[in-house]
Amino acid sequence: MKVIVINGSPRAEKGYTSMILTPFVQGMMDAGTDVEILYTKGLNLKPCDCNQMFCWYDKPGKCYIMDDMQVLYPKLKAADILVLATPVYIPLPGDMQNLINRLCPFIEPYLEIREKRTRARLHKDIKIKKIVLVSSGGWWEKENFATIEYIAEELAKNMNIAFAGAILRPHAFLMKKEGKITEDGKRVINAAKRAGNELVKEGRINRKTLAVVSHPLISEEELRNRYNRMLN
Repeated sequence: MKVIVINGSPRAEKGYTSMILTPFVQGMMDAGTDVEILYTKGLNLKPCDCNQMFCWYDKPGKCYIMDDMQVLYPKLKAADILVLATPVYIPLPGDMQNLINRLCPFIEPYLEIREKRTRARLHKDIKIKKIVLVSSGGWWEKENFATIEYIAEELAKNMNIAFAGAILRPHAFLMKKEGKITEDGKRVINAAKRAGNELVKEGRINRKTLAVVSHPLISEEELRNRYNRMLN
């Protein structure tokens, strides 16, 4: 099995998203999976500026923009699982949004109705069968991830593939104290690693495992007061 991970954090491997992503990837690798991590920060990814749908009508499956997506396309085509890893911005970091938009050439220009929605599907030469979301945020509640989770799930549905779940870590910065991983942080990291292992071995991630990753590390009131004190 081949997994491609796209880390869209502007801080790349130094960000809080990587704190969750790294053990998740290790869990997949321990289960015998070939994983490659790519960082949008180091890539030249131009926004989609084609209003003529070149990749649908002129040359289906081909993007006319010559940038680093031309290097990524073959890697992504060969992957069985695509992992999108990103922090919560409003809603996504710019490079991550550009990358998602530039996946349009993978979608076959054939529309149909599924579950009362207009949907498409992947070209037959695309191997991706599942999409997974890994995300970190600074606010207290898991509901703060709703927009980016919706984006990832809708992308999967429009590709006619499975959305294999979301590994979400609210107030991720509290996993560290004075530069060191806390005991709560270690439990989150171990659960993220277990999630990667479960995805490969069982084909899905146990809900209890996801709950451990997302478990509150502080009360909502205390976190809100911390933020507000910083502004005063």
